Amino acid sequence: MRIATRGSALARWQADHVAARLAVRGVPIEIVIVETRGDVDKSSPLHSIGGKGVFCKEVQLAVLEGRADAAVHSAKDLPALTPEGLTIAAIPRRGDPRDALIGSTLFDLPAGASVATGSVRRRAQLAHHRPDLAFHELRGNIASRLDKAPGFDAIVMASAALDRLGESVPADRLPVETMVPQVGQAALAVECRTDDEPTLQALSVLDDPATSRCVRAERAFLRELGGDCSMPAAAHVRGDVDGPLVLLGFLATEALDQARQLRLTGEDGEALGADLARTLTAAVAGA
Repeated sequence: MRIATRGSALARWQADHVAARLAVRGVPIEIVIVETRGDVDKSSPLHSIGGKGVFCKEVQLAVLEGRADAAVHSAKDLPALTPEGLTIAAIPRRGDPRDALIGSTLFDLPAGASVATGSVRRRAQLAHHRPDLAFHELRGNIASRLDKAPGFDAIVMASAALDRLGESVPADRLPVETMVPQVGQAALAVECRTDDEPTLQALSVLDDPATSRCVRAERAFLRELGGDCSMPAAAHVRGDVDGPLVLLGFLATEALDQARQLRLTGEDGEALGADLARTLTAAVAGA
């Protein structure tokens, strides 16, 4: 099986993790490295160069064109709508979904502290707790962002990225109630062609039903908003294979002057995600 992935250290870890799980089941693996627009442009703000799609469109195209059989993505990088001809075949067990502050704890930051992050979602939520903070753009791979950390009072990164690359830097891992994670954060999504039954069957062993159910509910939230990572929106679902799901959502205006966080509980994940998106949209619009 040919697995397409970006070439960053984190993307390679993710692809190698999936490859190792397939290899022990006797599936021969070839890794196909694909360069994306997000890899080429390492300085522009993500929302200015296409949001989520900048890290996955070229990888998805490799699968659609038959240059690869499957693709491994960070689920948080995927747009709300899956391209025609592709399907998410498996979502393995999720890692730590929390965001992490490196350089200081949130409430130990001095007044007017400089915080670097390329995410409007993170900026919106941090500003909600600490309106005095000054935000700065931060792009690049994990190592380069950590190298830039001494230039700011704090930077924000995903806990799962630190864990997967073995970065043992001191970090204030923020509760999801303080910083609602990005949709799909800390989960992997493995895509293949919709009509490729042998690959679909081979990838099915990777799927974690509880994680898959939660992430698909989060994606329904994003799909209803019609958005991507250029939006100040977030959602995180807790739940098991069956029974109730608890969905925590956050939405802010583009100007970041209004923000709301809401929690809903239900058993139909996709309906729950869509309902929370509509409820939050109405709440922010009426603020």
